Amino acid sequence: MRGGRGIELKSPSQFLAMRRAGLVVERALTQTIAAVSPGMTTKELNDVAADVIAGAGAIPSFLNYGAGPSMPGFPGVVCISVNDEIVHGIPGDRVLTEGDLISIDCGAIVDGWHGDAARTCFVGDPTPELAELSRVTEQSLWRGIAAVRRGGRVRDIGAAIDDWISEQDHDYGIVTEFVGHGIGSAMHQVPDVPNYRHSGRSPKIAVGMALAIEPMVTLGDPTNATLDDDWTVVTRDGSAAAHWEHTVAVTSEGLWILTAPDGGEEMLGRLGVPFGPLGD
Repeated sequence: MRGGRGIELKSPSQFLAMRRAGLVVERALTQTIAAVSPGMTTKELNDVAADVIAGAGAIPSFLNYGAGPSMPGFPGVVCISVNDEIVHGIPGDRVLTEGDLISIDCGAIVDGWHGDAARTCFVGDPTPELAELSRVTEQSLWRGIAAVRRGGRVRDIGAAIDDWISEQDHDYGIVTEFVGHGIGSAMHQVPDVPNYRHSGRSPKIAVGMALAIEPMVTLGDPTNATLDDDWTVVTRDGSAAAHWEHTVAVTSEGLWILTAPDGGEEMLGRLGVPFGPLGD
């Protein structure tokens, strides 16, 4: 079903399929992060995620994504972005070392429906400033999720993320060129979900919408560039970046975090947001 501006509105049964995809993504991320250790390559981590997705009978959303006459398809099952890499890092021969910050982004398809999530983790013990960068980014994600209200606007999400980041003692950077998105029968759908405050037109939030909310925050200047591989996005000043993401369903009862193991019940409860699972 299509709502305003061509936004895909999901039925309860379609949300249940997305929940199955979301749980595959959650398991892939959990097991991949558990495997992180010094001396591993990013390709070896990619293989962990690939095994989880294949073992669940799901299809990886990212593999060969974007392939076209002028663009190479993404060659990994997950995006693995290390230190100054913001997003879309290609798994390969890079060897992880103690203290590295790693953002892992994963997508999976079950019965034609997508789930998408990202987490930031570390190789060994992080420096306090990197640990705080990740914490602030994760909390900004949840502040954005808490701003999702029936009848509200998609721009409320970015405003909440921006406000949280701006309240911190450190002058963090918010990446504006890459944003969250609608999700469902395709990985990337309308509407875009910016991670910053803006006053432009913005669609109303309605039951049946599913949004992938994904703030990307830098320790320094958020100005960025894409490497010659056509995928990997890095900070121009070499500062570290963190990335957290969840797929959020708007149900008649509240919110359901399709990529959280508990559906988001604990965090939504802390934030005073109605929890709205469908037969979870």
